[in-house]
Amino acid sequence: MKLFIIGLGSNIGKREQIIMQAIALIGERVGTVEAQSSMYETRADGFESDNLFMNAVITVRSALEPHEVLSRTHQIELDLGCSTHRNADGSYCDRSLDIDLIACDDIVCHDDTLTLPHPRMHQRSFVLEPLCEIAPQWLHPILHRTASELLAEID
Repeated sequence: MKLFIIGLGSNIGKREQIIMQAIALIGERVGTVEAQSSMYETRADGFESDNLFMNAVITVRSALEPHEVLSRTHQIELDLGCSTHRNADGSYCDRSLDIDLIACDDIVCHDDTLTLPHPRMHQRSFVLEPLCEIAPQWLHPILHRTASELLAEID
């Protein structure tokens, strides 16, 4: 069984409710949710928005392969009404739900559809703060630093 770290965010609609629905569906369709962070309210990263994000991180134990987890989490986004994360020009936009695979065990993957660990997770406090709440000693398989160390570097 693999341990997945999954980040969730929402900045439009009933943010907390949408994230809680997504976590429940991940538990049904992906695997056992072992830990769940608190909700963290943050400003948009990578684009301008008047809407604050609600973010959380969960750990999930699953027998699925990373690409299958990615496929299932994309379907959950669609099922909960989020069809896009980007504008026509490729820039980020407001969204009701964003589910990101942050990491899976110590797997390093980079292909056309998936990069693990998430390529910018170590630069994002909205990922690292909730991750540190539930797994502060998680070790980045490329950077060889814990979640706590990575957060301290950007604070």
